[in-house]
This record gives sequence, C-alpha cells and structure tokens, in this order.
Amino acid sequence: MHDTTFAPRPYQRDAITALRTGWAAAGPNRLAVVLPTGAGKTVVFANLIQRMREQLGRSRVLVIAHREELIEQAAAKIRAVSPDLKVGVVKAERNHHRVMDVIVASVQTLAVKRRREQIQDIGMVIVDECHHAASPTYRTVLEHFGAWRGVPVAGFTATMTRSDGGLADVWQDVVFTLDILEMIGDGYLCDVRGKRVTVQGLDLDKVKTRGGDLQDGQLGQALDESGAADTIAKAYTNHAADRPGVVFTPTVATAQSMAAAFRDTGITAAAIWGDMPRDQRTQELARYKSGAVQVLTNCMVLTEGFDAPWTSCVVIARPTKSAGLYCQMVGRGLRLHEGKRDALVLDVMGASTRHRLASIVDLTTQAIGEVPEGRPLREVAEEARVEEARRLAVQQLHVEEFNLFGQSATQWLRTEAGTWFIPLRHDLFLFLVRDPSGRSYRVRRWDVGRGVRSPAPDPAMPLSDVMAWAEKAARALAPAAFVAKGAQWRGRTPSAKQLAYCRHQHIAVPLDATAGEVSDLQAIHRVSAVLSEVAAVPVAA
Repeated sequence: MHDTTFAPRPYQRDAITALRTGWAAAGPNRLAVVLPTGAGKTVVFANLIQRMREQLGRSRVLVIAHREELIEQAAAKIRAVSPDLKVGVVKAERNHHRVMDVIVASVQTLAVKRRREQIQDIGMVIVDECHHAASPTYRTVLEHFGAWRGVPVAGFTATMTRSDGGLADVWQDVVFTLDILEMIGDGYLCDVRGKRVTVQGLDLDKVKTRGGDLQDGQLGQALDESGAADTIAKAYTNHAADRPGVVFTPTVATAQSMAAAFRDTGITAAAIWGDMPRDQRTQELARYKSGAVQVLTNCMVLTEGFDAPWTSCVVIARPTKSAGLYCQMVGRGLRLHEGKRDALVLDVMGASTRHRLASIVDLTTQAIGEVPEGRPLREVAEEARVEEARRLAVQQLHVEEFNLFGQSATQWLRTEAGTWFIPLRHDLFLFLVRDPSGRSYRVRRWDVGRGVRSPAPDPAMPLSDVMAWAEKAARALAPAAFVAKGAQWRGRTPSAKQLAYCRHQHIAVPLDATAGEVSDLQAIHRVSAVLSEVAAVPVAA
C-alpha cells in the first residue's frame, strides 16, 4: 500500500531516478542529492526506500540523522509513504531495530560500537543532512555499514558545504541538484526579497574567522556592544510588523538579548537554543505555531529540521561568509503557506571590508548580479535571464552576420557604429537597418541630393534575403568592378590621390595597404560621418 499524499513531485522522481541509475551503473556507490530547504528531502528518500524494496530483498535500510527532530520526521514520513513497512528508531534508550524493515538512527548512538554492531543485514544507507558526513563519527559509522565496500549510500542535503572540508572523500558524486530559483519558478517555494539593516558601530572587520566563517563568540560580542538588538527590533517593526519570523544569532546571549529587544517594542518574542531543556523548547515552538509568539530568536538551532511554513520573515543577525549556511537560514522562510505572499529577509549589516559576506544573491547559482533592496529575487533573476538571452541572441546575430558577409562576393563594409553598407560612388551607398524585431533587416539608400530613402515596397527580410536584394540593387546602380570583392584594382598600390585624401582626413593607413583597403578606409570614414548626421532624420519614401 502506497500513500498518494506523499507521491513524489517531478523533481523528486528525477532525484530518485538519478540515484538508482547511478547505482545500477556499478560505478560510485556513495551518491549525494542537493535539494533546497523546503524541497522535501524526506519525501524523496521515503519514496526511494519504497522503490528499492524489491531490489533489496531481505536486506534492510538504515537512515542516519544527527538531531532528534530529523529522526522523528524521517520515521513519520517513511511510515506515511509506506504504512506496510516496519520502521524502528534507534537513539539513546530506544533500540527498536529487531524485525524492522527500516531503522532510523542517531549518529551519536551509532557511534557506540556495541549499538551499531547490534544492527545487522543493512543493504542501503541514507544520510540526512549529509554535509555533516565528513566528521570522524560519521565516517566510522558509514565504514561499519559498508559504505566503502559497495553498499548503496544516498546523502541528502540543502548545501554540500562544510567549513573544514573532507566531503569529497565521502561523497563520490552529486547526481542531482535543484536551484532555489527553479523551485520558486515552479511554484514549490515562495518568492523572496531582502532588506539591509545597517547597525551603526558594528565593525565586522574586528571579528576573526574560524573554520572559514566569522567566530561566533566575537561576532556575538560585536553585535551586543553595537546595540544591534534595538536596531534590529525597530527594523522589524518597520518592515515586518505583521509577519511571523525567526532570528538567527551567533550566541545564546545574543538570542536572549534580541528576544528582549523585540518584546520592548511590543512584539511577542521568545529565545531558544541547543542546550535549552527539551520541554521548554517544545513549549516555545508550540507557542510560535499557535501565534502566541510572533518571533523566535535562536542560536543556530533552527537551520535544520525546523518546519514552520507560516514563517514569512527571516532575520540574519548572524552575518556569515558561508553561502551554504545563509541558504539554510533563509530557507526556513521559503515554504508555501496559505495567505503568505512572499518571504522577507532582513540582512544585518555592519562595516566590513575584510570579509565577503553571503547575501540574498547567494540563494541561487544563477549569475544575476546585485539584487536591489525590496525587489523579488525571481523578478531580478528573470530580468537577468532575459538580458542574457538578448546578449546571446545578439552574439548569434553577429556570428551569422560575419559568416554571411564574409562569404559574399560583394564588398560589404561596416561603419564605426556597426551599420553594414555597400559603397557605390562618393555620393551614393546602400545600407541595412535592423527591424525592431531584431531578427530581420531593411535596405536603405543614401545619395547626396535626397538623403536617406526607403524602397517601395519596404519589406523586413531575413539577413540572407536582404543581402541578396541589396547586392542586386548595387549591381544595377554601379559597375560590377566598383562592388566586387575580387575586383583586380583592389590589389594594386594605392594612388597618390587616395593617400593625400587620407592624410587630409587624418585616416591612418597601414604601410602595406592595397588600393582596395585604402578605398574601404575612406568609405568607412565618409559613410560613418554621413549616417551619424542623418540618424535622427525621418526616412523619405
């Protein structure tokens, strides 16, 4: 029996297929999937287990997590997807692994040799939040269960980054990734926009780094000494007064002082942290869910396993150099919820010239440049995509132009502004103008008596057609030798009259230039000047 409530979405099916295809190829067995926060990692591996049952036979599945919330979520989701599976939990005093099809265990418990040796017949291993897997504890556990002996291992994370490295030694290949912008575009996550909250007196250059990121203790001290809590609370009332939100801070003391500052402004707030008594933390989370608390401040305990889709504001009061950590924090506010328009990110900023801090632009791997304050990320990304498409289209047109003009038997030239033309006489030339559509062209004629004229009719044509039309007209208006690229006179030595004209007009002539090349330089100089003067003059029919 399979619960269709948790049937995988298209991208979740793609992730499952990528893992199964990778294992079937008999290549690397330790494969990772990177999905943004809110993409439903547990739904993916719950369905993966369902799809692998026949292949596993009597072997069992081990799911490894490192926090209580993740363990309980994983067990519940697997039971919902496959109610006929026996799912047991192994952590601390709980030891439900006998006759179980799937065992969800804490890595801390499995680190105890006696506890992991009790668990037998594991045919597949799943690691939740697998960016932790480079630690010695994880490696010991994974090695025991056959990760380096060919047992299929799947890792799931929102960010494949770890400050002290080593992940490449564990995960041999990332077989599937999904960008946050793709999730937003497909309607699986809400859009996001950002605001900067500048704290006067917050000098981040004085904060040292440890393990590649700002050191928590020094960062917390800098925030407290600068009075950041009051500034952040006031900014929240200005920009997010009606939004439930979470605030990420570097220390317990900062989380507590932030909560107090929020309460002073009239916003109900509570602080939670890792060593907080379990019952108290559960109580505060329940108050946040019920709406009795509007804002939760936390010391880095809500980056993983925190599912509160009604959250619509995230305060990054823990400036970070880690794009992965930034994505984890912001991701807490991107889940969809009834009545939720978007997510607002308040980025706490201070003076920093020494550190490159992560920002809203780091939520996506797409190159979108700077994101202006208050602008939705998807809107800015779409503008960047359109601009990139336009640039590539222009680049393609240029390649097309140079190929066609280069192959033509007619001597086409280009003005300093980029307009293609055929010189006929000193007082006459034909030139092309691009139609507003950008993919077609029209022919124009210029002569000294009447200026610019268009033909009648005046159709917009593809480049190859408009070139053929112009070349036929050129041959009717001037002798073939005037317009032919291979005319004999073009290879001769330039005349004294040609060189004198170039000196008078300050046209630089290469020492070995031919008569044809000098004639081209003269025509480009002359036509460029003419077209720059008539650019704003209406075209006569």
